[in-house]
Amino acid sequence: MHLLKLSESKWSLVLCALFVCAAIFELDAKEQRMTPGRTSTLKKPKLGRTTNKRQRVEMVKPKIKPSAAAQTKTSLTQVLGRGVFKKVGETLSVQTGDTLSLRCRGKPVQWSFPPLVEEDEGRLMIVQQERFSLLTLVNTTVADTGEYTCYPMNCEDRDCRREYNKATNVFIFFPDPRELFIPTSSHYEMIQLRSNWPAVLPCQVTSPEAKVTLHREFPPEEVAVDGTEISFNNRKGFTIHRPKPHHAGVLQCVANLGNLMQSSTKYILSYVNYPMAPPVPVIQASSSSVAVGDNLRVTCTALGERDVYMEFNWEYPAQQIGRPLYTEETMIPVRGEASRQQFRSVLQVDEVRDVDQGTYTCTARNLQGAKSVSTTVKVVSKVKAKKLRV
Repeated sequence: MHLLKLSESKWSLVLCALFVCAAIFELDAKEQRMTPGRTSTLKKPKLGRTTNKRQRVEMVKPKIKPSAAAQTKTSLTQVLGRGVFKKVGETLSVQTGDTLSLRCRGKPVQWSFPPLVEEDEGRLMIVQQERFSLLTLVNTTVADTGEYTCYPMNCEDRDCRREYNKATNVFIFFPDPRELFIPTSSHYEMIQLRSNWPAVLPCQVTSPEAKVTLHREFPPEEVAVDGTEISFNNRKGFTIHRPKPHHAGVLQCVANLGNLMQSSTKYILSYVNYPMAPPVPVIQASSSSVAVGDNLRVTCTALGERDVYMEFNWEYPAQQIGRPLYTEETMIPVRGEASRQQFRSVLQVDEVRDVDQGTYTCTARNLQGAKSVSTTVKVVSKVKAKKLRV
């Protein structure tokens, strides 16, 4: 009886297990029917429509990055300390011995500075960062006074050029109570005064507060500075805007600051009456056909200002065989024009020969340039020359 009960319980467990398995299979069959793509009873998607949203592709236009030249906007600031900056103006004063730090925004950029700074590279350091360039100058002296300029660079591949119209500059003074002028290596400097070109006496001071006057050595006198004929700029020196003969001589600048007075380099000014333009010569031969044995005259003339240098050079056929050149040069005043005169050069060829036939070229030259003109001369026999005259 006991064994019968045990067998009945075992059969009950087997039936329960079979029931559970059947339920699992039924659930799996329902899941298959509900999953797309796993039964043939599901509707096929319509052509031309995307059923998977993740497969959609959006066309995004690439952003065009502006060129380096378009992005470059330079600005110049003085670095006073860590994170402390000061925008600079046209001028700046830094005490001698202090460190100068300038920051120029832009990449890439290039610097220019006074010549004496460039010669002493040990005190100068330039570092290009991501968005700016930093110039640092240590142990500064009065000789560092001058203009500091930052140029943005326009680069295409490896070819870079300065953009001068976008440059930023500042003139920096380095005052020293013992030096009022920027030191130079010479005691005299030659300056040519041109009648049509401003002349600059570069007596630059190291302090913007120094008072500067201009003096003539002989006769000893102070030269009047009216701002029109002669003007002064503490960043450039004195400018003679329209030089005249009376400006020539030996001049020097004198600076005063407090109880200190100093003189600059002496400037030796020589005046040259400079022409307004290159000459325009005109050439004419005494005859286009010359008989053998006759004389030939070729005249070259050009107008110019009085007291202006003018030179004539000739090229002629017999030059190749070494025939010497004979010329006569004169200057003739132009009637009604007191400031102008005519320059004339006459090439003389005596007893013409066959080798004198060809092209004659005259070149007139002045301080502004040169220009050439030519004419052709034919040499004929005396018999033929008589027939031509008839």
